[in-house]
Amino acid sequence: MREIVLDTETTGLSPDAGHRVVEIGCLELVNHVPSGEKFHSYINPQRAMPAGAFEVHGLSDRFLSDKPLFADIAGEFCEFIEGATLIIHNAAFDLGFLNAELALCGGRSLADAEVIDTLDLARRKFPAASNSLDALCRRLGVDSSQRTRHGALLDAELLAEVYLELIGGRQAGLGLDAAPDQTRAHAPVEVAPAQRREPLPARLSEDEREAHARFVATLGKTAIWNTS
Repeated sequence: MREIVLDTETTGLSPDAGHRVVEIGCLELVNHVPSGEKFHSYINPQRAMPAGAFEVHGLSDRFLSDKPLFADIAGEFCEFIEGATLIIHNAAFDLGFLNAELALCGGRSLADAEVIDTLDLARRKFPAASNSLDALCRRLGVDSSQRTRHGALLDAELLAEVYLELIGGRQAGLGLDAAPDQTRAHAPVEVAPAQRREPLPARLSEDEREAHARFVATLGKTAIWNTS
């Protein structure tokens, strides 16, 4: 089973308002284990970076000015994620931006891609709690100390750890076919003790038994050894 954990950084909150993708970070999981394969690219958005977005990820106009356009990396990106299940936190946001970028360069929409939204998983597991990536890292014991600002590849790496914890603490296969939010009750199983064909030989010699009897006799009639 091949999965791609994916995150993006953007110039704003909505592609409908003219905002663009400025960074994509992906890493591959094979059977829930990181394979070491990654895709990462900064992207020139061809527009000015709003101050609010810069405060989030720190990607400036100057830094992005010599980076490739989305159209330049679209083919490699689509090839990397082809056929994989996408693991995304708040998937509607990232997919909305990626599909808008693909539409601008004549690429195929990701609408038919199989997607697991970790925000949905977290809300089912922790319905009354904050389920931001930072909050989940703290709750699940994932070290996010390097995350001083948002970054697509770092966030994808953290999300991979969070995802594996959400589906079963890095050992999802031990849950077999149970749903993540389903608990199964099992009746206790009675196991009859095995009977030995021949009893074990006594470990006390006859002399030891007699010495013990003499010692007990010195303790009087109230000794615990004299009660049944």
